[in-house]
Amino acid sequence: MSRRSSPRNVRLVTAGVAVGVGALHLALFGLLGRMQVPTQFTPPSRPVEVVLVRPSPIPLPPVPPPPRPAPSEGGGAPAAPSRLHLPPRKTERPPEVTAPPKPAPEQALVVGVAPVAGPVPGAGQGGEGTGTGGGVGSGAGPGVGDGPPRFLQGPTPDQRRRLHPPEAFRQRLDGRAVIACRIRLDTRLEDCRVVEEAPPGRGFGQAALAASAYFRFRPPTRDGRPVEGREITVGVEFMP
Repeated sequence: MSRRSSPRNVRLVTAGVAVGVGALHLALFGLLGRMQVPTQFTPPSRPVEVVLVRPSPIPLPPVPPPPRPAPSEGGGAPAAPSRLHLPPRKTERPPEVTAPPKPAPEQALVVGVAPVAGPVPGAGQGGEGTGTGGGVGSGAGPGVGDGPPRFLQGPTPDQRRRLHPPEAFRQRLDGRAVIACRIRLDTRLEDCRVVEEAPPGRGFGQAALAASAYFRFRPPTRDGRPVEGREITVGVEFMP
């Protein structure tokens, strides 16, 4: 009894399982149909920009040069202009003058008045004569003025050192003196006298009078002539 009912039971079980599976699928589809699936928002796409570009003009091909005309019969390039070559012109030389075989006779020189006037002056007749002359005199010419005396020479440092007063020289003392003298025509001094002495009483005045023999002065002039006896003042310094 159990062996006969086994295949049937199996079929019933299989059918039940199939029915259950189908019912489960139907319930699942119904549940999915009730559920609201949110739709995804898609932003609007950016409009497409279209830029029109004008094509650059196509350069035209260069114009070919015009064809050369075909040379005609007997033609060709024009001939170059002909040039006329002339021989160089010969310069004619002046004929050479030959000297005469005999020199021409010289004309005699005539001194005096010519009978006929000529284009150029001639030689006149000379004369002879003798004579002597002379003169003696002196004097001053105009335009000469007066001139002052001029210094020519003075005592050297060695000469002044020898004339230095001995006592002042031993004390290493400096001194000075001023003398007044007259100028002679031979440039020397005379009639000298002491005008000033420093320090006084040390002998520098007498030393300056002795030094006057070494001075030379050119005398002054008046109307261009030297004048004698002009007085002049001279200073003499003494240093040991």
